[in-house]
Amino acid sequence: MAEKVTLVGGGLAGSLMSIYLAKRGYEVYIYERRADMRSGNYVGGRSINLALSTRGIRGLAKVGLDQEVLDISIPMTGRMMHPVQGDLKYQPYGKEGQAIYSVSRGQLNIKLLQLADQYPNIHMFFNYKCTAANLETCETTYTNENGETVVDKADVVLGTDGAFSALRDAMQRTPRFNFSQNYENYGYKELEIVPDANGEFQFDKNCLHIWPRKSFMMIALPNPGGNFTCTLFMPFDGNPGIDDLKTPEQITVFFNTHFPDAVPMMPGLVDDYLQNPTGMLTTMRCYPWVKGTNALMGDSAHAVVPFYGQGMNCSFEDCIVLDECIEELGGDWASVLDAYQKLRKPNADAIANLALQNFVEMRDLVGSDAFLHKKKVEHTLSEKHPDLFVSQYERVTFSTRDYAEALAYGELNDRVLESIIQNGWEERLDDRAFVETLFADNK
Repeated sequence: MAEKVTLVGGGLAGSLMSIYLAKRGYEVYIYERRADMRSGNYVGGRSINLALSTRGIRGLAKVGLDQEVLDISIPMTGRMMHPVQGDLKYQPYGKEGQAIYSVSRGQLNIKLLQLADQYPNIHMFFNYKCTAANLETCETTYTNENGETVVDKADVVLGTDGAFSALRDAMQRTPRFNFSQNYENYGYKELEIVPDANGEFQFDKNCLHIWPRKSFMMIALPNPGGNFTCTLFMPFDGNPGIDDLKTPEQITVFFNTHFPDAVPMMPGLVDDYLQNPTGMLTTMRCYPWVKGTNALMGDSAHAVVPFYGQGMNCSFEDCIVLDECIEELGGDWASVLDAYQKLRKPNADAIANLALQNFVEMRDLVGSDAFLHKKKVEHTLSEKHPDLFVSQYERVTFSTRDYAEALAYGELNDRVLESIIQNGWEERLDDRAFVETLFADNK
């Protein structure tokens, strides 16, 4: 009889991991607290659009879903900065042909659930909320929409139930379990830029649009329907703070002052602002991720802020690594899960730090001439000497190298770029020997 693996949570990581496990012959049970998205009850526009990049595409490719998802996504080749006044400024993300992809969280999750449903050894239960977990017996307890209680016993339990994980909650009650949760003093509101009268995009659809305003910012990601999902990130305690905008007049004045080019394209602005919930931003870290044959994956192990667009990509990479550990170590779950957590923990910590760094970059720096000049030098180095210089962004977004490596190399890259700019050496970047010496001197 095949071993049974229970997944607490049928979101993005849970549904993808279920398919990996089913392909290996395990009996897989998924318990999801929400309703079945495929029933048409899913409401979009309540979570930040996802930016799918190389790691996430690789995760989907392992189950043959990569092209199908890319077909419902929109490529974004760079950032478009919107000043309060003046010309737009464009900054490419990588080399020619490189892009990240704007995709609907709901549509992606539906694609994964539809594929999971094709496997007879995957059993899915919706409207089942996990209320308890016994880590010693691998029993998880659920309450369904009728108030009935169900106890599930498995050989392995994987917690893919997000930042406020029930499985992690059980682990937190055990000795020597480390956990930290840090909230940013920032909230976010989801808003919308609508299509024009012809149903077309009102801004360049192949960009991630940013309105950097030092202490706050707005971003916009394209959707296939010609609209953009916008997100305002602003301090709770500010001047004003996100909760201080309470009346239609206050909202209108604030947006006209700070985002004048976007306001005419946002006819539902006031209603969206007043009616949509205020989201919160948190970074969660914990360790160990494994207790017995119970393990955490995705946001339950490492919730990050969304400013590097890597939350989903990192979670999908968890699935890839766990699957590779199963391949290498076979059915010895104790060894599999321990290898998995040791491989992933340093990288989860690194992407958490990178995401916080990128928030400062997007909010405070991207609109400045000095920053854009630095990025131009970075782009030149990357184009002329791709074997010597790879930007931190490219390492994170367009490769599958370790996040921890990207974090370390980013510090070296910054030292090299500062040397070039401070000494006026931009004209010497064709000289390979000079560039090699620069890297050696800054290590």
